Amino acid sequence: MPLKTFKPVTPSNRYKVWNSFEEITKSTPEKSLLRPLKKSGGRNNQGRITCRHKGGGHKRKYRIIDFKRRKFDVEATVVGIEYDPNRTCRIALLKYEDGEKAYILAPVGLTAGDKVMSGESVPPKAGNAMPLKSVPLGTNIHNIELTPATGGKIARSAGQFAVLSNREDGVALVKMPSGEIRKFNENCFCTIGQVGNRDHMNVVSAKAGRSRWLGIRPTVRGMCMNPVDHPNGGGEGKSKSGGGRQHLKSPWGHVKGQKTRQKRKSSDKVIVQRRKTKNA
Repeated sequence: MPLKTFKPVTPSNRYKVWNSFEEITKSTPEKSLLRPLKKSGGRNNQGRITCRHKGGGHKRKYRIIDFKRRKFDVEATVVGIEYDPNRTCRIALLKYEDGEKAYILAPVGLTAGDKVMSGESVPPKAGNAMPLKSVPLGTNIHNIELTPATGGKIARSAGQFAVLSNREDGVALVKMPSGEIRKFNENCFCTIGQVGNRDHMNVVSAKAGRSRWLGIRPTVRGMCMNPVDHPNGGGEGKSKSGGGRQHLKSPWGHVKGQKTRQKRKSSDKVIVQRRKTKNA
């Protein structure tokens, strides 16, 4: 998906790199697949802020995405590619032969008018969903289920894909987007192809206001605060001794940079190779 730059007629346009939206063919969402989306402002059910720097933003409605793809061996036509404000990738509206409509994540190369299917014996082309046991080795896949029939959980954001590297004894080995190699049940479904909107990572918003539209509030560095407000606060100027930079901590005094993964986690047995190895 191409990006576009702007003439520097305003301070924000000088650095702005934005989507061209050329791939979008449908501007209005399907009403039957919309649901209300309530904002929390980062607060829990007691009204206390549990996630800072959230609030405001443009109103949105949630698009119901079919992550399970359980309508087997029924051909669907892509009605159009749409923008989804709730995720980084684009979504595709499908219309099945029986008239049912559904949204899926739009992979690279999928356009309006294409035909897609879900099942064990469908061809491995972009947009088709199939179990890992039917996918050719070395194929790019996304929207992968962690356990069968639970819906895709892995590789769903813009530009993401995993690679099916091997199969043995009912287990599929998949190289994750992070580089980790992990075991999956070969009956887990996945979708063929790479998630679209690959250039999302290169977008430059260029102004603070756009973050506010997305519901992201300003963040103040702890170093700029007083000692009473943050463990990194205090000191004269940009102090490297008395206050500020000697120990990076969270506002509640937890030292940053330490490993937070549990030492004995149930998913350890399905990880064949970590994303960070000494040889890498």
